[in-house]
Amino acid sequence: MSLALILSALFIISCNQFSLFSPKGPIAEEEILLIKIAFGLMLIVVVPVFILAFWFTIRYRASNANTSYKPKWANSIEIEWAIWLVPLAIIIALSYLTWRKTYQLDPYKPIIASHEKTVDIEVVSLDWAWLFIYPDFNIATLNELVFPAKAPLSFRLTSATVMTSFFIPPLGSQMYAMAGMQTRLHLMADETGTFDGQNQEFSGLGYENMHFKAIATHPNQFKAWINTVKQSTDTLDLVKYEQLNKPNANHPVTYFSSVDSGLFNHILSKYR
Repeated sequence: MSLALILSALFIISCNQFSLFSPKGPIAEEEILLIKIAFGLMLIVVVPVFILAFWFTIRYRASNANTSYKPKWANSIEIEWAIWLVPLAIIIALSYLTWRKTYQLDPYKPIIASHEKTVDIEVVSLDWAWLFIYPDFNIATLNELVFPAKAPLSFRLTSATVMTSFFIPPLGSQMYAMAGMQTRLHLMADETGTFDGQNQEFSGLGYENMHFKAIATHPNQFKAWINTVKQSTDTLDLVKYEQLNKPNANHPVTYFSSVDSGLFNHILSKYR
């Protein structure tokens, strides 16, 4: 029993070292709660197995002459009930949780638990960089995602190349970006901070460098950042986009003060 508790404690401590287990948004908090509940339910089976393994080894060892010997003992109704009912109860509980959380945490479902205005962001996966377009502000960035904390984020995702997976672990769900398709994702950060964003899908030689910084700021800082981007001398038109779309694993962070209207839809329809 003590060994199982020690292993559980070590697992929980080690989890705190990973951003996935340090949620910074409502979606990630619900997901990590689901993981912990599932882990706890599974321990109901795992812990007794370890306890019985040690207990049987000690109690029924050859040198223990005081143990009762029952060579014709066939079965036990109590054991049969435990073997079947306990796993069944765990499966029912996990099934209910999975069904309920699948609906509650639907990545296509907008986040409404906030009074802040939703920020729309269009995400394009390149070889091997991330392009972020802010249609409401007519700006774009490369390999840097900035947004206000406590504001719902509504992402539209597509890929200009192979399938990739957009993921910001502290904020929650990952979502695939695929050429010729649009997927949706809704996230929110509860506090300010800088988080690591990454591609979770192997996508070629530059895969290991396909990451970005997701920066949650105060609303006033977000407005100031928008003004900074608008002062950039770079603009994003079709010619510039085609240059960005060439394979390059070392794209620097770049700001674009304006974006051609309908660029995201153009990229989306290119592979249809």
